[in-house]
Amino acid sequence: MATFLYRLGRWAFDRRKLVTLLWVAVLAVGGVLAAKAPAAPDDGFAMPGTEAQQAFDLMNERFPGGHADGAQARIVFVAPDGQQITAGPNQQTVQRTVGELAHADQVTAAVDPFQAHAVSQDGTTAYATVSYSVKGGELSDSAKATLEQAAQHGRDAGLKVEIGGTALMSKGEAGGSSEAIGMALSAVVLVITFGSLVAAGLPLLTAVVGVGLGMALITALGSTLGLSATTGTLAMMLGLAVGIDYAVFIVSRYRAELAEGRARARRPGGRWARRARRWCSPV
Repeated sequence: MATFLYRLGRWAFDRRKLVTLLWVAVLAVGGVLAAKAPAAPDDGFAMPGTEAQQAFDLMNERFPGGHADGAQARIVFVAPDGQQITAGPNQQTVQRTVGELAHADQVTAAVDPFQAHAVSQDGTTAYATVSYSVKGGELSDSAKATLEQAAQHGRDAGLKVEIGGTALMSKGEAGGSSEAIGMALSAVVLVITFGSLVAAGLPLLTAVVGVGLGMALITALGSTLGLSATTGTLAMMLGLAVGIDYAVFIVSRYRAELAEGRARARRPGGRWARRARRWCSPV
């Protein structure tokens, strides 16, 4: 394997222009396939044979109106100072708010806190749970708006209303600001480590190219293979980490070989060798 990798690396180095064009072509093809690929199906998870999956299946069988892995909204109602949540007007406000959510889009159940005995011992706080038929990232905008409006109606009536749970969670997507910040920090660390912009940029460039191609193929094949919505996020996270790490190993080995006096290319006096000597020589 070592001999094969050496020959592959030597072949790529000797034909670096051709290899660069091939990578650009592959990236272009991947981008076209990703742009023309059909939308991936709704995300879902199943692990047949596991105890957790058996529990989910049992809950869906016993409670066909709900979904064990569906989103939930937890709504806390607090009465004004000196009042009880069980007082007539306050209780009516809570029940009206919960009743409004019970008929909202994608809602499977809205539990009345007074029927479920979800009231604090001092009678000032009530706790309601709203269950949805889909996950938080798949909730429609109208369902989220109805939840917010119902809570606001409770506030307008004088109650303190707060919402928690997974219903208002946004669906994570790869390629956000966190990845950009991570790349920027990696660039700073590599520049400090190598003392060369080119030597620091090479691991980042190879990682971005590899991850870009991988993401394009995942998008293109997501519908065909039924890939999870989290596949792209995991691929980007692992691809950037592994791609940068292994590129750093290669660059470090290359610089170590240079420090020992080994030739940079078959034609040590060529133009590429002079550039390599100027860009990548250890400091």
